Amino acid sequence: MASNDKPRPAAQIVLVDKPGGMTSHDVVSRARRAIGTRKIGHAGTLDPMATGLLVLGVEGGTRLLTYLVGLDKTYEATIRLGQATTTDDAEGEVVASTDASDISDAAIAEGIAALTGTISQVPSSVSAIKVGGKRAYDLVRAGEEVQLKSRDVTVSRFAVVAQRRDGAVIDLDVVVDCSSGTYIRALARDLGAGLGVGGHLTALRRTHVGPFEVAQASDADSIGSVSLQPAAAAGLVMPVIATTADEARDLRQGKKIAGADRSASYPAAAIDPDGELIGVVERRGTTVKSIMNMPEVQA
Repeated sequence: MASNDKPRPAAQIVLVDKPGGMTSHDVVSRARRAIGTRKIGHAGTLDPMATGLLVLGVEGGTRLLTYLVGLDKTYEATIRLGQATTTDDAEGEVVASTDASDISDAAIAEGIAALTGTISQVPSSVSAIKVGGKRAYDLVRAGEEVQLKSRDVTVSRFAVVAQRRDGAVIDLDVVVDCSSGTYIRALARDLGAGLGVGGHLTALRRTHVGPFEVAQASDADSIGSVSLQPAAAAGLVMPVIATTADEARDLRQGKKIAGADRSASYPAAAIDPDGELIGVVERRGTTVKSIMNMPEVQA
């Protein structure tokens, strides 16, 4: 190895508080420079307007992202009633304005209740969903009309924490707990449409991804200063099983080990005697087998 060659960074999960105005890819690019590797991905994008928690996987940590991307999310947002926009958020042009001053608190509560629980939601046409291999927002920007299919999502909490009435518009500060794949812009759009006055999102901040909190994250100027080892991160989102050295070797070699009853549920994180994450395992009859293995830690 040449004297100026640098060792590869350790596998890790990195928490970043994304500022507004940056894309999620911008954050990944900055992380690649700061940490010194191109092998970095994220567990769920945020729009440029949005701020808040991005969960990054570094090196072998990218293998865990599959198990993090589907975690529930929590958002803090501001919804403006009385205006609809082309993008369902403040970055788009206002296409309709309707006086919302007569909308009662009871009507707002009723509209929110209709958007709580398991609902069918049509994502915003400027979302990152792929249509025919292309991102929906790219098609919209190219002047094409995009019709996205509805999908079932779960909104377990949709609560108003503050309200401001200013002439013809109403601003609602809300907190939303929801399943992965829920579009908060679509909630704003649909709440306004249901009330007959239009609505759009003016602010959005992601505060939680599963057990990970934005309060624990670094800012974008100090990426990498807050990270978790893969074993710690996996242990926050799934059951953990301890293995012997022989069992760890067998799992890494693709073999099955006995004792499927050692965890109440699967998939589970298998940990070796040194506390390192072997990988993610599942039950196979009375045995356990890896469905994802981490790269072995080099001494």
